[in-house]
Amino acid sequence: MPPTDRTLLLHLIGDHPAAPAEILARANDSTDAPLLVAAALLSRDLELLARAADSAMTTRERQLVALARAHLLGEDDLLDVLVRDHLSEHPDSLLAAWIAGLVPPTST
Repeated sequence: MPPTDRTLLLHLIGDHPAAPAEILARANDSTDAPLLVAAALLSRDLELLARAADSAMTTRERQLVALARAHLLGEDDLLDVLVRDHLSEHPDSLLAAWIAGLVPPTST
């Protein structure tokens, strides 16, 4: 049985080697906002992030989309503020902590 979306995100955060490819494959048909956020970050794809925003049903999910957007756009100061705010309300948000630890994207 394949892992659930939540388990797959935990595999990604835990640096499981197969997790990124599986997340990107699932993103094609997914409406799970956290999974789409992770896929957008892995692929640096703003269209996936827009799908995540459309799928986000809770404040927590909308905040994850905002974190990912700030990261992808290189808005480091905004990301720092958003992460602190999100984690103060949701200290169990491993995906937010993972986003905070990502290396900022480089401009090409």
